Amino acid sequence: MRIVSLLPSATEIVYALGLGDQLAGVTFECDEPARARTDNVVVVGGLDTAGMTPGAIDASVRARLAAGDDLYTLHAAALAGLAPDLILTQDLCRVCALPAGHVSDALDYLGCAAEVVSLDPRRLDDVLTTILTVGARAGAPVEASRLVASLRARLAAVASRVAGRPRPAVAVVEWTEPPFTAGHWVPDLVAAAGGRPVAAAPPGGRSAQTTWAAIAAASPEVVVVAPCGFHLEAAAGQASAVAASLAAAGLLPGVPVWAIDADGLIVRPGPRLVDGVEALAAVFHPDAAARVPDGRIRRVA
Repeated sequence: MRIVSLLPSATEIVYALGLGDQLAGVTFECDEPARARTDNVVVVGGLDTAGMTPGAIDASVRARLAAGDDLYTLHAAALAGLAPDLILTQDLCRVCALPAGHVSDALDYLGCAAEVVSLDPRRLDDVLTTILTVGARAGAPVEASRLVASLRARLAAVASRVAGRPRPAVAVVEWTEPPFTAGHWVPDLVAAAGGRPVAAAPPGGRSAQTTWAAIAAASPEVVVVAPCGFHLEAAAGQASAVAASLAAAGLLPGVPVWAIDADGLIVRPGPRLVDGVEALAAVFHPDAAARVPDGRIRRVA
């Protein structure tokens, strides 16, 4: 089977299932594992945001969407040349990846008969189900079941360690210019790590634009900065500005502000979300959680 992944999270799932040798095409954002982009043909391009501030990225995305422009470019000829059997894509977020409808239209135009599977999880449990879906469609159901069982066992271990402990109120900032609070599966991650999400969308709901005053008014006891599209170093830089903005908006002194590797642990709906739960548990309950490897979380204030 020849597989094309149009999602970084789907690429991670494919490799986690041991199917990397069947992967033929990826997107320009697929960076985990590191060889994903070099070993495969890049069939989707997009906006190069290197060096852009979050505010500039937001303005560019809003302008392109308002104009009816696509944020991603499907390299149709490259896709056709791969002759894929299975294409993994999504319809959950137009800002995050190429919509499934665009892919189906391109395949019809090209005369390709690949199966297109849209992965659209909204909750943490949905993410685990998508792993089973990929395994079933890619001929690896046993491997998928084993992977999901191991992930559930790790979640159960975290739950056991934090059981009975006070749950701190936690605000997760998913974007900083303008501020957005995290939605979809992120409130589930907070709860699984022994926290209580505040200033957040309902679990499964979309991330929502807000204000620093609204976040401060929710009285979080911990703030986690997890900007979509960024790893730890960039998140840490933005977290310092978040701390200052929240302090000016009335956040009580002494509330810790943490940065986290958002792309690695929080925003991509793949197996590493469980790493994210373990990292968050170490923030909320440092005396009960397992040690977190370097490069995942950092306190900035």
